[in-house]
Amino acid sequence: MSLQQSDGDRSLLIRVEEQPGGEAAQTHAADQVRAVVAAEAPDASFERVEIVGPRVSAELAIAGILAVGAASLAMLIYIWARFDWPFAVGAIATLVLDITKTVGFFTLTGLDFGLTAIAALLTLIGYSVNDKVVVYDRMRENIGLHPTMPLRELIDLSINQTLARSLYTSITALVAMLPMAIWGGMAVQSFAIPMVFGIVIAAGSSVFIAAPILLFLGDWRSRMSAIAPATAAERSLT
Repeated sequence: MSLQQSDGDRSLLIRVEEQPGGEAAQTHAADQVRAVVAAEAPDASFERVEIVGPRVSAELAIAGILAVGAASLAMLIYIWARFDWPFAVGAIATLVLDITKTVGFFTLTGLDFGLTAIAALLTLIGYSVNDKVVVYDRMRENIGLHPTMPLRELIDLSINQTLARSLYTSITALVAMLPMAIWGGMAVQSFAIPMVFGIVIAAGSSVFIAAPILLFLGDWRSRMSAIAPATAAERSLT
């Protein structure tokens, strides 16, 4: 059995290990815990009691992985169609980093990973990709406006032009999520707290990770384009 305080000192999360004997044994253990708590603190109220067996946990994990994978694939197709494949690869690679960091945050903090947590991950996917699309869209516009500008300078220009907008959007989202994370209680903590962490991570990755990946892929494509004519010329001479 493990105890975890939440919502200050007003709430307590009690976790009990799986009991041998199936669902009936789990229910009996939950009833015993409820009786002990009621005897020690008659004024205590129970917000909810959840019994999750190994089969349900496996189904939940598979459903979560499929949902996150499907959302990421849809984003990849959209960005590839609207922009170009380097943008899609950069966005998805950064998105994978954002999601894995958030999952690691769940592990380190011990927050419940349930349906609410999956909803937080899916929401974070949409927020993270939207933040990167704003920067990428400005890069695409600047490519047309400054066709001779080096890619490194063009990326730097685009980030500077969208930095204020990205910061204002992130701050607004944080202002909305922080009260829920601090005073929302157990009902919304597994959604609001990861969202606060994810918003900060997504804002930083849009500038410090997504742009360098795009720069690397753009330079790689330029080198491949330069090598291709030279290779063709050598073949024609031979």
